[in-house]
Amino acid sequence: MAAPPHSRTFEELVAEGDAVPTEGWDFSWFEGRATEARPSWGYARLMGEWLGRVPAVLDIQTGGGEVLNSVPRFPPVTVATEGWPPNVARATALLHPRGAVLVAAPEDAPLPFADGAFDLVTSRHPVRAQWAEIARVLRPGGTYFAQHVGPRSAFELVEWFTGPLPEETGSGRHPDVERAGAEAAGLEVVDLRAERLRMEFHDIGAVVHFLKKVVWMVPGFGVDAYLPRLRSLHERIESEGPFVAHSARHLFELRKPAAG
Repeated sequence: MAAPPHSRTFEELVAEGDAVPTEGWDFSWFEGRATEARPSWGYARLMGEWLGRVPAVLDIQTGGGEVLNSVPRFPPVTVATEGWPPNVARATALLHPRGAVLVAAPEDAPLPFADGAFDLVTSRHPVRAQWAEIARVLRPGGTYFAQHVGPRSAFELVEWFTGPLPEETGSGRHPDVERAGAEAAGLEVVDLRAERLRMEFHDIGAVVHFLKKVVWMVPGFGVDAYLPRLRSLHERIESEGPFVAHSARHLFELRKPAAG
């Protein structure tokens, strides 16, 4: 059994965080080492309720398929897309036994499906929502139900490594901006909720693994490139306790108007 994080050296913790595989969206490794409060609405539970009442669903940017796989029952037609090859393999292994189809598709490419193919489109933390494509593949009266990452999410941690970023950085993720994009594509907003949530990092190994897993937080992050900042953050955690940041999340329920 590995020694607890507080008894290990900076070098040991960094090496451990650097070595943990990053594919998929299973965050169980962080247990006891980092925490993030969950939004009050409970996305996975609500997603399961939606899937229980439609015949055809598309889950965009499914990651390793873990969130979709948590749903108790799949509709007769269940399709997911993913663009990162390690996640494609992971999601295929997880979802195919349940009858879902995994389509390898780059996140910035048009969706490879016919117009009006799905009653429901879902996504948890898409990199970018392609509103026109989402509207196109929804049938009239269909729904987009998703949880997005909001603006300046975990920026306390990001700016520890990058330095202060312009206030407008990440503004494209603001729920009002995304709402305008969805409406411009012809989708109607049924519900939109937003929350900021506390995150805590209890050791530097958790920080390293988080930044390697969520690669867009600090683009080009690597242990060697950021070793001095990692060491200073380790010393701060050791002397002051967990490093606190705040994530931003918002929930969308959008509807494509019925024909006529």
